[in-house]
Amino acid sequence: MVHRLMNEPKLKIKLAFIIGLKEIVLDEISQYPNLHIINGNENSLYLDFVLDLTEIKHLRSVSRAYIIVQDSKYNPLYIFSHKSILGNLIETVINENKDKFKTFKVTCAGSDSSEVRGIAEYIQKTYGLIEKEDADMKIHIIKHDEIWEIGIQITPRPLSLRDYKIKNMSGAMDPTIAYAVNSLCELENVGSYLNIFSGSATLLIEAGQYYSNLKQLIGFDNNKENITLAIQNIKKAGLIKKIQLKEKNIFDKPDLGKFDVITSDLPFGMSISKNEDLEGLYKCFIEYSQEILNNGGKLVIYTSEHEMLEKIILKSKFKIIKTLELKFTTSVNAYIRPKIFVCKLQ
Repeated sequence: MVHRLMNEPKLKIKLAFIIGLKEIVLDEISQYPNLHIINGNENSLYLDFVLDLTEIKHLRSVSRAYIIVQDSKYNPLYIFSHKSILGNLIETVINENKDKFKTFKVTCAGSDSSEVRGIAEYIQKTYGLIEKEDADMKIHIIKHDEIWEIGIQITPRPLSLRDYKIKNMSGAMDPTIAYAVNSLCELENVGSYLNIFSGSATLLIEAGQYYSNLKQLIGFDNNKENITLAIQNIKKAGLIKKIQLKEKNIFDKPDLGKFDVITSDLPFGMSISKNEDLEGLYKCFIEYSQEILNNGGKLVIYTSEHEMLEKIILKSKFKIIKTLELKFTTSVNAYIRPKIFVCKLQ
């Protein structure tokens, strides 16, 4: 148990998420009465501190979660001189989880300064942690406008890195986006679900793990390597008896029955072959979805090629009822701005 004195700084929870998913995160948090929002912006929310972090760790729409303190005076020199402020954060994070944290990294402008190096030495000596670039305990000292923030990620891995992910395929969907896509499908009220271009099965697994009412969970892909990887992920998730995967080509318009919900992370960019006609692929996808979606069902699509897709949808029997515009950086620090489309048959 971590005890606090009245004059100690007020702890908060910080949740970081992909730009564009704020309404999804707010909706998920609303399901937990113990979580109270203080304020936020387009890619983070600040919550009142809770000692039991179990609910925080269960959030599916959030990329990372931190315990933080904020004050205009909490610059590196001040923290170096008042190490108990940082020590309190560290003790809160490692409480009952000491075996999970062996290494640490301090992220701060001027990381080679004597103050930051002194903070690192304090952590090493006091908590026996080893400084490492790819660390379990991620500590940040950053400044927002005139306010300094000291924070520690509460888990060694980001919340968005799911345990069922044995290996990520190139361009694989972020699980927090998969959670958002599925939440926009309103899966609580349906029975059948089809995932077209199923890839590594992220959408299928996220749906299968959290919507027990789904009686039919089917995905298809025409890439054998993707299917092999997806099966491994499905097995790790414990859903091999619930999810069906098939090797099919969209251009063959496979006869798989009718569905209440269709989802897809559409191929784009490097994920398609050089000679492939992307517009033709998207047209075939929309035509096929029109044929197999049940009346009143939803089609929810994620793609970076949203201008092309929108033109095709507008000429179809589908009506776009909602869009979410996302923004995030890739592994090579390039910005991409994909969209989620929620559609119904007109």
